[in-house]
Amino acid sequence: MLYDDSAAAARHRKDPLDGVGPADGHAADPTGLAALLTRALTDPDFTTEGQDRHPDLTRLSDEQLGSLFVTAYAAPMPATPHATAIRHTIENAAAERQPSYTPDACRRLFEALVEKCGTRGWADLTLGLSALEHCAGPLPDVSEQARELVELCLGKETVRQPYALLAIARIAGQVTLRAAVRRLSRDVGSIVADEMAVIAGLPRAEQTLLSGTDRNDKFTSAPLDAWRRSADNPAYVAFARRALEAAADRTDAIAAGEIPYQADKAFTDREIISLGNALRVALLRDEPWLPELFDRLLPGVALAPTAPAKTLPSQALLYEVVRAAQEFPTPELATAIRTVRRTVRHAGVPKQLDKMLKKVDAALAERTEVALRLPRLGFETVTDSGSTLSGSTVGGVLRRPAGDHQAVVTVAETATLTWEKDGRPLRSLPAAVRREHPALVTELRDLVKRVNAHLATLTRALEGGFTVDATHPYRWWRAELVEHPLARTLVRRLIWEVEATPGEWRAVLPETDGPDASDALDDLDALDVADDARVRLWHPLRSDPDSVRAWRDLLTERHIRQPFKQAFREVYRLTPAEEQTHLYSNRFAAHLVHYRRMFALFRARGWKSDLLGPWDHGDDAHAERILAAGEWRVRFFHTWADQAGDDELASTDQVRFHRRVDGTWRETPLTDVPPLLFSEAMRDVDLFVGVTSIAADPDWTDGGPPRTYWERASFAELTESAEARRDALQRILPRLKIADRCTLAGRFLVVRGDLRTYKIHMGSGNILMEPDDSYLCIVPAAGPATRSTNQLFLPFEDDRLSLILSKAFLLAADSKITDPSILTQIERGA
Repeated sequence: MLYDDSAAAARHRKDPLDGVGPADGHAADPTGLAALLTRALTDPDFTTEGQDRHPDLTRLSDEQLGSLFVTAYAAPMPATPHATAIRHTIENAAAERQPSYTPDACRRLFEALVEKCGTRGWADLTLGLSALEHCAGPLPDVSEQARELVELCLGKETVRQPYALLAIARIAGQVTLRAAVRRLSRDVGSIVADEMAVIAGLPRAEQTLLSGTDRNDKFTSAPLDAWRRSADNPAYVAFARRALEAAADRTDAIAAGEIPYQADKAFTDREIISLGNALRVALLRDEPWLPELFDRLLPGVALAPTAPAKTLPSQALLYEVVRAAQEFPTPELATAIRTVRRTVRHAGVPKQLDKMLKKVDAALAERTEVALRLPRLGFETVTDSGSTLSGSTVGGVLRRPAGDHQAVVTVAETATLTWEKDGRPLRSLPAAVRREHPALVTELRDLVKRVNAHLATLTRALEGGFTVDATHPYRWWRAELVEHPLARTLVRRLIWEVEATPGEWRAVLPETDGPDASDALDDLDALDVADDARVRLWHPLRSDPDSVRAWRDLLTERHIRQPFKQAFREVYRLTPAEEQTHLYSNRFAAHLVHYRRMFALFRARGWKSDLLGPWDHGDDAHAERILAAGEWRVRFFHTWADQAGDDELASTDQVRFHRRVDGTWRETPLTDVPPLLFSEAMRDVDLFVGVTSIAADPDWTDGGPPRTYWERASFAELTESAEARRDALQRILPRLKIADRCTLAGRFLVVRGDLRTYKIHMGSGNILMEPDDSYLCIVPAAGPATRSTNQLFLPFEDDRLSLILSKAFLLAADSKITDPSILTQIERGA
């Protein structure tokens, strides 16, 4: 533990089962705890002073939690902040863990729903349906309460939660259900009327499942599990296709003049929500008929039928389609959106689509089962023994004539556009082409951006496959990845494992020969590997240390830079301390970090988190990421710590894991987390802390506890990421012109200069000077690497490694330093 704040340290040391409830013995008795909390919620004379504001409810049974939740929901608003905190704890526990309900609790909850709907104008109907779904006994008769609920809801100008309302109406009887269908189908368009009729005809249990996708507006969405349930419902799946095709038929009719054109009036607001639901279900199922539909629907909603008009038939539906793509993207939909973006005539829409498409690309990278399905875009596969990839493969080439010139788009590590004349490459875009073929220039520049977006998505998707332990059929892998004109330059620089015979995995690097193979792909062909043999990415966690070293040596010797860190990838194994803490890890707890930088990293790595700040309830939060195709969740807790000038600081806390069980998250002991998933999750957390810790800030000058933390953490033991950096340095140093001045000593790179000897910490990059270990502050300049390091081969991208090498080159020639701020520090103790 590095940051010695007493409150934070207490949180890190606290076992989640210690200190439950009050100190009078109720904590040891779940029934007693439930009774105590019931009094706190219902008895206005009961004092909560001395009681735990956030009692741990894990030892309550599911049935006790259900009864307690109903009590909290039905009770008047608490009079004290302490009672409010208890209520929130109960609500959060019920949201995290699926309670069960006695018949009496179900009845009380329906009565509370009626009361709240009558007095406040709205109540969450899905609570009542969930209670009936998880009733731990005979279902109570709540038909009268259901009828009252439906009448109250239908009396409102806007009816919320229509799916749930139909399920409630079915409980009340057929007369009430028919009334609900008539009201919900009024003035909303034919597509919604079809949807309401379909849902009304389903059994109540299926209506309940669908109610999880209820959306009151097009800007909200439902949990992944709710969409999965909808995608398993044959009647709703049939409606989804019918609705989307009806929408495309309508836009076709508008384009043909059969329906009068009105800007942004092609669909009602409720139809847009229904179509968004239908599209999400179809995208989740990855329906094969969708690409053809996109080619009709997207131009239909984005282009007015009259050429000069800059309006859209339905800007709202266009944006709804993109929001659906942000949740369940496919390569075909992303391509269709980009195609429409180039043709839409409204001035503001392309800019908005560009912003939204960034989220589509990020989401597609996380959807590994479809993200690897790359278009070929007219590229042809070629090899080039003279390429810059160490005699490797150029992925693909596309040539387009432009008068006397020819455009050449080449895919290597990235896509580039060059121009030729008579077979000779030109340095820049010819003036004649710019003047005579502007549309082609724009098209090809857009193509380069599109290909690079595909490559970035593929890279993220391949790396994301680690957490699901993704495998691919051998023949498909060879044809659609290794030999694909866009994918091959990435795929061939990664190490793969092929199950050549059942249970025997053979590691190969398609780019070149491996440590134990003369030619990777030729050897596999000689083995006559079955077409359906499994192929997966190699991970050092599954390999022995000698093999890991061999692959690292090979990549360094051949100057093969991998698309992401694989051979040098950090491995995080469970520690004895984590086995003791059982449910949580403190490995990265009690660090002080630059909060805004860490928050930006959360987003970049696909984690979600609420923003912390000096406001009510803004001092405590967690970042979370869903892994393994929605089966696992990891949470990284952190707390608002301080404001240092314009900088905001946070203190890091525990890491916990949850597994999806019967549709709800269950906290899971660390020993039960799959080792590969645990390693990948902890790798992200190490990145967050290592990059944003104030220990890596060379000119930190603030005092107090932050300064104490900085002094300890700046030169602390190396983490796994810093150990990987050390391993890379060990291979790089002998190749450097300053090799005779550098040695590795423990956690430091020691550099002998002319004036002094320096120790660069391989974690923080901070520097100590011998003989007295005085601190040397060198603030790196913003911008690209120095001339000494920007031509160096590094086996993986690591800004900290580049910084350490840059400092090493500078200090090895310290007699040539002219910066007075650095010279003064060096000469002071020389």
